[in-house]
Amino acid sequence: MNPAVLAWLLAQLGPTTDQTDLAARYARLPTAREVAREVLSERRARLLAEPLRLTVDGVVTIDQSNNLQGFERQLAALAETPAPDDQPTDAPGIELVAAPLVQTHRTR
Repeated sequence: MNPAVLAWLLAQLGPTTDQTDLAARYARLPTAREVAREVLSERRARLLAEPLRLTVDGVVTIDQSNNLQGFERQLAALAETPAPDDQPTDAPGIELVAAPLVQTHRTR
């Protein structure tokens, strides 16, 4: 994984994300976008495994539903954010053209 990909992943996932874990995922998955999607999906699943709202009457209320919506928005925005290892879609590619070669019949 090159420094540009690592910097992009840390920008998407936060600077405290384990870099060795990111490197292992990047070796297994085809793109940085897939790595970010997997990490965010795991974080979302971990949040869903716990109660989203906890209330102790008169003491405290903890509501995680906004965090869940944030993960869902971040996952949706991930598809639109350009990653450094994306293949350019508008770059000129290699075109193969077949043309018959016909001998000209010229008389002098």
